[in-house]
Amino acid sequence: MSGVSVTVAPAAPAERVVARLRGHGRALILPVLLLIATAGAAAYSIGLVAEPWQQFAVAGVGLAIVLLGSGLPFLLWLTRRTTVTTRRIILRHGVFVQVRRELLHSRGYDVAVRRTWLQRAFGSGDLHINTGHEQPFVIRDVPKPLLLQAALHELMEESHSLVADRRRAALSAPDGDTVAWGSR
Repeated sequence: MSGVSVTVAPAAPAERVVARLRGHGRALILPVLLLIATAGAAAYSIGLVAEPWQQFAVAGVGLAIVLLGSGLPFLLWLTRRTTVTTRRIILRHGVFVQVRRELLHSRGYDVAVRRTWLQRAFGSGDLHINTGHEQPFVIRDVPKPLLLQAALHELMEESHSLVADRRRAALSAPDGDTVAWGSR
Protein backbone atom coordinates (compact mmCIF):
# COMPACT_ATOMS: atom_id res chain seq x y z
CA MET A 1 0.00 0.00 0.00
CA SER A 2 1.20 3.44 -0.76
CA GLY A 3 1.00 6.08 1.93
CA VAL A 4 -1.47 8.91 1.51
CA SER A 5 -0.95 11.98 3.62
CA VAL A 6 -4.06 13.62 4.92
CA THR A 7 -3.95 16.97 6.69
CA VAL A 8 -6.44 17.21 9.50
CA ALA A 9 -7.43 20.55 11.00
CA PRO A 10 -6.81 20.70 14.74
CA ALA A 11 -9.83 19.78 16.80
CA ALA A 12 -11.50 22.54 18.74
CA PRO A 13 -10.98 22.37 22.49
CA ALA A 14 -13.93 21.20 24.54
CA GLU A 15 -16.39 23.83 25.70
CA ARG A 16 -15.92 24.72 29.37
CA VAL A 17 -18.15 26.74 31.67
CA VAL A 18 -16.39 29.93 32.73
CA ALA A 19 -19.14 31.48 34.88
CA ARG A 20 -22.71 30.89 35.96
CA LEU A 21 -24.46 34.11 36.92
CA ARG A 22 -27.72 35.32 38.41
CA GLY A 23 -28.80 38.84 39.11
CA HIS A 24 -27.53 40.44 42.29
CA GLY A 25 -29.31 39.24 45.44
CA ARG A 26 -30.11 42.86 46.26
CA ALA A 27 -33.22 42.42 44.11
CA LEU A 28 -34.73 40.27 46.85
CA ILE A 29 -34.44 42.79 49.70
CA LEU A 30 -37.88 44.38 49.20
CA PRO A 31 -39.70 41.06 48.71
CA VAL A 32 -38.16 39.73 51.94
CA LEU A 33 -39.14 42.89 53.84
CA LEU A 34 -42.66 42.57 52.44
CA LEU A 35 -42.79 38.94 53.58
CA ILE A 36 -41.76 39.85 57.12
CA ALA A 37 -44.16 42.80 57.35
CA THR A 38 -47.07 40.81 55.92
CA ALA A 39 -46.49 37.87 58.27
CA GLY A 40 -46.39 40.20 61.29
CA ALA A 41 -49.44 42.20 60.21
CA ALA A 42 -51.45 39.07 59.39
CA ALA A 43 -50.61 37.43 62.74
CA TYR A 44 -51.56 40.60 64.61
CA SER A 45 -54.80 41.04 62.59
CA ILE A 46 -55.90 37.44 63.11
CA GLY A 47 -55.67 38.04 66.86
CA LEU A 48 -57.86 41.16 66.58
CA VAL A 49 -60.83 39.65 64.71
CA ALA A 50 -63.23 37.31 66.49
CA GLU A 51 -65.12 35.52 63.73
CA PRO A 52 -63.48 32.47 62.07
CA TRP A 53 -64.43 33.62 58.56
CA GLN A 54 -62.69 36.93 59.23
CA GLN A 55 -59.57 35.09 60.38
CA PHE A 56 -59.60 32.99 57.19
CA ALA A 57 -60.09 36.16 55.12
CA VAL A 58 -57.11 37.88 56.79
CA ALA A 59 -54.98 34.75 56.33
CA GLY A 60 -56.06 34.52 52.65
CA VAL A 61 -55.24 38.16 51.94
CA GLY A 62 -51.89 37.76 53.72
CA LEU A 63 -51.11 34.63 51.69
CA ALA A 64 -52.00 36.37 48.42
CA ILE A 65 -49.74 39.33 49.27
CA VAL A 66 -46.88 36.97 50.18
CA LEU A 67 -47.27 34.91 46.99
CA LEU A 68 -47.52 37.89 44.64
CA GLY A 69 -45.15 40.25 46.44
CA SER A 70 -42.47 37.81 47.61
CA GLY A 71 -42.88 34.46 45.88
CA LEU A 72 -43.21 35.77 42.33
CA PRO A 73 -40.14 38.07 42.46
CA PHE A 74 -38.09 35.24 43.97
CA LEU A 75 -39.24 32.85 41.24
CA LEU A 76 -38.42 35.39 38.52
CA TRP A 77 -34.97 35.98 40.04
CA LEU A 78 -34.36 32.25 40.33
CA THR A 79 -35.27 31.47 36.71
CA ARG A 80 -33.12 34.21 35.09
CA ARG A 81 -29.60 32.87 34.69
CA THR A 82 -26.63 33.49 32.44
CA THR A 83 -23.92 30.99 31.61
CA VAL A 84 -20.62 32.07 30.05
CA THR A 85 -18.64 29.30 28.37
CA THR A 86 -15.45 29.33 26.34
CA ARG A 87 -17.51 29.43 23.12
CA ARG A 88 -20.70 31.37 23.88
CA ILE A 89 -22.93 33.29 26.27
CA ILE A 90 -26.25 31.62 27.13
CA LEU A 91 -29.08 33.68 28.66
CA ARG A 92 -32.10 31.76 29.98
CA HIS A 93 -35.22 33.21 31.57
CA GLY A 94 -38.87 32.42 32.03
CA VAL A 95 -41.16 30.51 34.33
CA PHE A 96 -43.88 29.07 32.12
CA VAL A 97 -42.37 30.01 28.77
CA GLN A 98 -38.62 29.62 28.80
CA VAL A 99 -36.52 31.75 26.48
CA ARG A 100 -32.93 30.86 25.63
CA ARG A 101 -30.62 33.24 23.79
CA GLU A 102 -27.09 32.43 22.73
CA LEU A 103 -24.25 34.61 21.51
CA LEU A 104 -21.09 33.08 20.07
CA HIS A 105 -17.78 34.72 20.98
CA SER A 106 -16.51 34.11 17.44
CA ARG A 107 -19.14 36.50 16.01
CA GLY A 108 -17.52 39.48 17.69
CA TYR A 109 -19.31 42.08 19.76
CA ASP A 110 -18.83 45.21 21.83
CA VAL A 111 -19.24 45.07 25.62
CA ALA A 112 -20.26 48.12 27.64
CA VAL A 113 -20.91 48.32 31.38
CA ARG A 114 -23.64 50.58 32.74
CA ARG A 115 -23.80 51.14 36.49
CA THR A 116 -26.17 53.31 38.51
CA TRP A 117 -25.05 54.75 41.83
CA LEU A 118 -26.95 52.02 43.70
CA GLN A 119 -25.35 49.30 41.57
CA ARG A 120 -21.90 50.78 42.21
CA ALA A 121 -22.60 50.74 45.95
CA PHE A 122 -23.44 47.03 45.81
CA GLY A 123 -20.74 46.11 43.28
CA SER A 124 -23.04 45.19 40.39
CA GLY A 125 -23.97 46.56 36.99
CA ASP A 126 -25.61 45.90 33.62
CA LEU A 127 -23.61 44.49 30.70
CA HIS A 128 -24.76 45.73 27.29
CA ILE A 129 -23.40 43.52 24.54
CA ASN A 130 -23.82 45.19 21.16
CA THR A 131 -23.91 42.63 18.36
CA GLY A 132 -24.94 45.01 15.60
CA HIS A 133 -28.63 44.14 15.84
CA GLU A 134 -31.39 46.54 16.85
CA GLN A 135 -31.50 45.47 20.48
CA PRO A 136 -28.34 44.82 22.47
CA PHE A 137 -27.87 41.61 24.41
CA VAL A 138 -28.31 42.81 28.03
CA ILE A 139 -27.25 40.94 31.15
CA ARG A 140 -28.91 42.82 34.00
CA ASP A 141 -27.58 43.48 37.49
CA VAL A 142 -24.50 41.23 37.31
CA PRO A 143 -22.16 41.03 40.31
CA LYS A 144 -18.62 42.27 39.45
CA PRO A 145 -19.44 43.49 35.92
CA LEU A 146 -15.95 44.84 35.18
CA LEU A 147 -14.43 41.41 35.83
CA LEU A 148 -17.00 39.82 33.53
CA GLN A 149 -16.30 42.43 30.85
CA ALA A 150 -12.57 41.63 30.97
CA ALA A 151 -13.28 37.89 30.82
CA LEU A 152 -15.56 38.34 27.79
CA HIS A 153 -12.86 40.35 26.00
CA GLU A 154 -10.34 37.56 26.65
CA LEU A 155 -12.76 34.86 25.49
CA MET A 156 -13.59 36.79 22.34
CA GLU A 157 -9.89 37.31 21.54
CA GLU A 158 -9.16 33.63 22.16
CA SER A 159 -12.07 32.62 19.95
CA HIS A 160 -10.91 34.87 17.12
CA SER A 161 -7.38 33.45 17.26
CA LEU A 162 -8.82 29.90 17.20
CA VAL A 163 -10.91 30.72 14.11
CA ALA A 164 -7.86 32.27 12.42
CA ASP A 165 -5.83 29.11 13.15
CA ARG A 166 -8.57 26.95 11.62
CA ARG A 167 -8.65 29.11 8.49
CA ARG A 168 -4.87 28.89 8.12
CA ALA A 169 -5.03 25.10 8.50
CA ALA A 170 -7.80 24.88 5.89
CA LEU A 171 -5.81 27.04 3.44
CA SER A 172 -2.70 24.92 3.89
CA ALA A 173 -4.62 21.71 3.08
CA PRO A 174 -3.99 20.14 -0.33
CA ASP A 175 -5.97 21.49 -3.28
CA GLY A 176 -9.30 19.86 -3.96
CA ASP A 177 -11.59 18.12 -1.56
CA THR A 178 -11.10 14.59 -2.91
CA VAL A 179 -8.33 12.31 -1.76
CA ALA A 180 -7.45 9.53 -4.18
CA TRP A 181 -6.76 6.31 -2.39
CA GLY A 182 -4.09 4.17 -3.91
CA SER A 183 -1.30 5.20 -6.21
CA ARG A 184 -1.02 8.55 -7.94
